[in-house]
Amino acid sequence: MKVSMDRATMNVGVLGAAFMLVFTSFQTQGNMQQVVIRSIQAEDPSFTGSGYISLAVIYAVFASFNWLAPSCLSFLGPKLAMIVGGVTYVIFIAGFLWPHTIILYLTSVLIGIGAALIWTGQGNYLTLMSTQKTISRNSGIFWAMLQTSMLFGNIFVYYQFMGKDIIDQHTRMVVFIVLTVVGVIGVGVMCLLPKPGSEGGGRADDLGGPFNALKKSFALFRTKDMILLSFAFFYTGIALSFFSGVYSACLSSTLRFPDPKRLVGLSGMLIGIGEILGGGVFGIFGSKTVKFGRDPIILLGYVVHMVCFFLIFMNLPTNSPLKGTSDPSHLPNGEPSEVIALLCSFLLGFGDACYNTQIYSILGSVYEDNSGPAFALFKFVQSLSAAACFFYSSVFKLYWHLIILIVFATIGTFTFWMVEWKAHRRLKAKPDTNAFD
Repeated sequence: MKVSMDRATMNVGVLGAAFMLVFTSFQTQGNMQQVVIRSIQAEDPSFTGSGYISLAVIYAVFASFNWLAPSCLSFLGPKLAMIVGGVTYVIFIAGFLWPHTIILYLTSVLIGIGAALIWTGQGNYLTLMSTQKTISRNSGIFWAMLQTSMLFGNIFVYYQFMGKDIIDQHTRMVVFIVLTVVGVIGVGVMCLLPKPGSEGGGRADDLGGPFNALKKSFALFRTKDMILLSFAFFYTGIALSFFSGVYSACLSSTLRFPDPKRLVGLSGMLIGIGEILGGGVFGIFGSKTVKFGRDPIILLGYVVHMVCFFLIFMNLPTNSPLKGTSDPSHLPNGEPSEVIALLCSFLLGFGDACYNTQIYSILGSVYEDNSGPAFALFKFVQSLSAAACFFYSSVFKLYWHLIILIVFATIGTFTFWMVEWKAHRRLKAKPDTNAFD
C-alpha cells in the first residue's frame, strides 16, 4: 500500500531533532567529561571517579545489552524503546549535579542499557520510514541533524570555559543544569513521533516476540555479510571513542597550547561541523549513492582519516592522552599548531560521517526486513570496540591509539566494500520495487 513519502520524511526530521537535543547533552558532556572530572578531583580528593572508566563501563554495558535490545524492541516498539533510552541519558547527565563516584558508575551502567534501547529503536524506526531509494538520503538527513548537537553544545561550553584553568563548581552546575533541561526537551520531542504504520507513515514491523527476536540476532551474527561488516563496525567504535574522549583529553593536556581548555570546546565544534557537512552532503546526494554504490564514500572517509591521523601524530605529544605535558610535538619547531589541531577535529568528524551514513544505508537496505537485530548487532560491535578503547586509553600513548585506528580502518574499509559490491550486484539484478508496496 502506498503511503505519503512526505509524512515519512517529516518523521525522519522529527527523529533527527529529538536526537539532536538528547545528544547535545550527552556528546557535549562526553567531550568534556575527563576535563570536568579532573577539576572535581582538584576540589574534592575523595572523588576517585575516572572519565575513561565511566565511558568504558557505558560502552561495555551498551555492548552486552544490545543482545537483549531486539527482544525489548519486539514488545516496546521503536518509539517507546527510544523514549525509555532517552530518559536514562537525562538521568546520567543530571548525575553530574551531585558528583560522587558511586553515582557516576551507577548511572554509567544505566545509560549503557538505555543506549542499546535508543539506538536499536532509532535504526528500526529510520528503516521503517525509508525505502531502498530513500534510505541513503534519510540516513544523511538524520546524521546531519544528530551531529548539530556537537556544534550547539560545544559553543555553549566554549563560552562557559573561557579563560578557566579549573572548571569551578558554579560553572559545572550551570553547564549540567542546561544540558539536563535540553535532554528533557529532547525526550519530549520523541513523544511526538507517530508509531510506524499506515497512519503515521512508513511501514509496520513484526519481530515475532522477544525470544524470536533474540534468535534472529544470533542467526544474523553468524552470516558472512554481518561478520564482514563487523570489522567496519569495530572501526567506527574505536574512532568514536578516540574523537569523543581521547582527542579532547589530548588537546587539554598539551600545555604548549595558549589555552588548552578553550581548545576542547572549539575542537568539539569543528568535529560537529565535519559531521554535519558529511551527513548533509550525503543526504542531498543520497540517490546518487544508491545508483553508483557506497564504496566511493567509504574510500573518501578512509583517505580523510589517514591524513588526519598523520597530522595528529605530528602535532601532539605522545604522552598527551595520559597527563598534562609540555613535551614538544614532531613539527619542525616543536610547537603544536592550533590550526592543525582544529583541522584534524574537522577531518575526524567528516570521515566519521562518511563511514556511519553508509553503514546506516547498507543496513537499512540489505536488512530492511530484519532491521532491529541488524542495528543491534552494529551497535554491539561498535560499543564493544569503544569500550575497549576507553579501557586502554588510561595506559596507551598516542602513537598506539593511531596504529590501532589505522589497522582497523584498513581492514574495515575492505570488508565493507566486499559486502557493498555483493549488495550492488544483487540490486542491479532485480527489478525496482518500492519497500512500501
